[in-house]
Amino acid sequence: MNKILFIRRDNIGDLVCTTPAIRAVRLKFPQARIAVLVNSYNAGAVADNPDIDEVYVYEKEKHALSKGRLRVFMENLGVIRRIRKERFDAVVGCGYGYSARVARFACLTGAGHRAGFVSGKKPMSRFLYNLRAEEPQEAIHEVEAVMRLVALLGVSGPAPPLCVRPSEGEVKKVISHLKGLNPLRGQGYAGKAGLVVFHISSRKPKNRWPKESFRELGGMIQKATGAEILLLWSPGSFGNVLHPGDDEAAEWMSLSMDKRPFTFRTKSLAELIAAMSLASSVVCCDGGAMHIAAGLGKPIVTVWGTTERKRWAPWGVPHVILQKEDGLASAVNAKEAFDAFMDLTHREGSGR
Repeated sequence: MNKILFIRRDNIGDLVCTTPAIRAVRLKFPQARIAVLVNSYNAGAVADNPDIDEVYVYEKEKHALSKGRLRVFMENLGVIRRIRKERFDAVVGCGYGYSARVARFACLTGAGHRAGFVSGKKPMSRFLYNLRAEEPQEAIHEVEAVMRLVALLGVSGPAPPLCVRPSEGEVKKVISHLKGLNPLRGQGYAGKAGLVVFHISSRKPKNRWPKESFRELGGMIQKATGAEILLLWSPGSFGNVLHPGDDEAAEWMSLSMDKRPFTFRTKSLAELIAAMSLASSVVCCDGGAMHIAAGLGKPIVTVWGTTERKRWAPWGVPHVILQKEDGLASAVNAKEAFDAFMDLTHREGSGR
């Protein structure tokens, strides 16, 4: 196959978990032209990916309300037209199960081979794909699910690692910002073992860990290890109906911790990736930021609510998941998180 297109229309973590399959296809077809069709929200997760030759970006209407429905439709139609002109040999409609929207996108590309999941409960699903895999009936990881799809193209073997690449320019910008906050403390931390990233945001309410718990844990880590804390979060006000963020929580933490953390308000996915790339380890809730950290190869302590472990655990990196039976992240206390962090740090330091 000379031209292969992956379609991934959902969230950041889903797209990051697709990168092993993209890598596997690259290894199978080293001379092929590999492209992805993604949305404007998650596209930054595959920027600078060495296995991808082109990224096609469309916009979901909810992400571009100011443009108007007609303009968004016409721009997206232009993207599909560009894809059709490429005459892709194969398209992979990525997801954990059958998606009618993804299947329609796959058909619109005009590719001769269309690989995707089908559902026994939805007979029409079999008409839209001609390379078919049944939806997973048991819980498997998102990475493994997409690997089942590329198996339809003759790609076999274990899944490669995740791949997330920071932009060199964005990394320099983050370092400059942190040095500007505190020239003495920020002078030489990059690449050393003393910068712990806290990402305090999560889209789902049950997965959110209280800011008070993050603050308490930060103090414990600072006192026990002398590490610096770099605080990251989803930008925006908590009261924003369309795009709620954690500006207020981040400011409260910054002002209330005994030793003020470094802070960086990431305005783009590229900035988030760059900032996380400087970490020695990451503490976070479940969400896209966690998968970015895994894609960067960082050890992770993560506090979860109701997320399914088998499907969404950090792939391929040392990690500890803290999760209670009641499904509330807030039920995890700071001491539990501190013990998990110290155990993970010890294991990493001893090479186990």
